[in-house]
Amino acid sequence: MRTMLLCAALIAAPAFAAPRVGAPAPAFTATSASGETVSLSDYRGKTVVLEWTNKGCPYVQKHYKSGNMQALQKDAAANGTVWLTVNSSSAGKQGYVDGAAAKAEMAENDTTQAAYLLDHDGKIGRAYGASATPHMYVIDGKGVLRYMGAIDDKPTAKLEDVKGATNYVSGALNAVAAGKAPSPAATRAYGCSVKYGG
Repeated sequence: MRTMLLCAALIAAPAFAAPRVGAPAPAFTATSASGETVSLSDYRGKTVVLEWTNKGCPYVQKHYKSGNMQALQKDAAANGTVWLTVNSSSAGKQGYVDGAAAKAEMAENDTTQAAYLLDHDGKIGRAYGASATPHMYVIDGKGVLRYMGAIDDKPTAKLEDVKGATNYVSGALNAVAAGKAPSPAATRAYGCSVKYGG
């Protein structure tokens, strides 16, 4: 009986363990919009931001149309932080882009991320538990996850709500740069659901 219960528990277990703040960030390798192979380990020693995106999502549009996301990317780059945009939309789903479309999106939005990663099979998204666009993560130079969750404390799609919002990502980056633990270290991401395949 005990063996049967154990087997049932194993079958019911999720394919990926949920990421935890303070634990090593899940390793990954992906293809960028430019066709390059990018691994998290490539950036050992640098702080890394992961941003889940979907250009059709009004919550993502809020942060790009207002210029908020681009400003965060530029500030991060100026401080030596690596910004990786991740698209986990599956083929045929809202937000899906191939390399050419991703590069066109970057040009349209005048973005400055280090790479735009194509996660069509959803492996990276599921490993990180990414549930919304945008869903944000901050990883320190030792590869430890320091923040995960919402971009800010205004869970709306209204452009005007960017002004005056508490930006959790910039707060986390400032804390990590100062050698401190971000507070909050985890929040609930808001936005559109990530459009994973079956």
